[in-house]
Amino acid sequence: MKKYQAIIIGGGSAGLSAAVTLKKNGIEDILVIEKDEEPGGILEQCIHNGFGLQTFKEQLSGPAYAERYVRMAEEYDVNILLNTMVTKLTADRVIEYVNAEEGTVQVQADAVILAVGCYERPRGGINITGTRPAGIYTAGQAQRYLNIDGYMVGKRVMILGSGDIGLIMARRMTLEGAEVVGVAELMPYSNGLPRNIKQCLEDFNIPLYLSHTITEVFGTDRLEKVEMMEVDAKSNPIPGTEHYFNVDTLLLSVGLIPENHLADQAGIQMDPSTKGPVVDDRYMTSAEGIFACGNGLHVHDLVDYVSLQAEKSAEGAVSYLQNGMPQGDALRIQNGNQVSYCVPSKFYPQTPVEKLTVYFRVREPLKNATLIIRSGDKIIRTMKKRILIPSVMEEALLLKKDMSGLTEPITIEIAEEK
Repeated sequence: MKKYQAIIIGGGSAGLSAAVTLKKNGIEDILVIEKDEEPGGILEQCIHNGFGLQTFKEQLSGPAYAERYVRMAEEYDVNILLNTMVTKLTADRVIEYVNAEEGTVQVQADAVILAVGCYERPRGGINITGTRPAGIYTAGQAQRYLNIDGYMVGKRVMILGSGDIGLIMARRMTLEGAEVVGVAELMPYSNGLPRNIKQCLEDFNIPLYLSHTITEVFGTDRLEKVEMMEVDAKSNPIPGTEHYFNVDTLLLSVGLIPENHLADQAGIQMDPSTKGPVVDDRYMTSAEGIFACGNGLHVHDLVDYVSLQAEKSAEGAVSYLQNGMPQGDALRIQNGNQVSYCVPSKFYPQTPVEKLTVYFRVREPLKNATLIIRSGDKIIRTMKKRILIPSVMEEALLLKKDMSGLTEPITIEIAEEK
């Protein structure tokens, strides 16, 4: 069985960023395994701009952003195995993959980085009754059909869910000549970035129906009509609020879920809030030597953060390859008031990293609140936050001196204005 220093599963922006970082740090014997015919991941179909402002200090399209990392990978002579599907991962870092040229192959690595991305929640994952006509797609499917394959998926469109992909497709479909009759959102607030609400809906006078959902679809061969209803505080449809729209297409933008079947195979501990692996301050999972990053760890709002966290994951792998496991026992970084999750969610107080950024999201929109970082009764840091919204990932900075010698978990919480 062939053995590598490091194997990266996934050749999107996270996988390529991790590979380049490994090479920069002297780890030469690496392999990137990518299931598609070219590296770059989902970015290849995201032809709109807005990528790279933090990483490259300029606005790029998705393909242009991906191309930057593909070129860097080529410059560092990264070995990328394309058209190859990983079918198995074990806790002792044995990987089984399959492709047309080699058949089924097993390899092993001293370190594995999971950069596996995420998938869209399909119609079967939500409660919509009715028939099964053509014309119902996830927003990402429609994006690929339009931007990669050149197929117009519909002419009169309703979108369920105000996630960023759905908002972007509202604009894209409009620019291609379709009529987008509206976007229905289950929550009383949008799940997309504020800039996308402005640029994709408001600029095109596309209505956003908050606290609404699609409850039924109608049609035989092709979608003909959808029923939309208002929902109460528990997300239950309110009888008597039915509205009907004659449409031929319904796009679903109802959530992204980290692709975690390989982590499950390896017995890795999962976070029920993120649906991805639990990781420590080196981005190592509960399986020694297996690291996680990107949207397979938790869903990001900006690809720049995907690349940055992939760098941190690769630096963690370098530290493990050179120094082994951190010393001492890990403590939790836990969710406090109004915080839905924290990543990373563990740290080592006896051997802390020099600087740790904890990424978190709030449960609901908040104004004029205070971020509090504490360990037990000890307040480590506070920061005023004018606006906090669930669609925007927030950061809490921890320094080595903040973590050294602690004996109680760190809690990230929000104090609301009274």
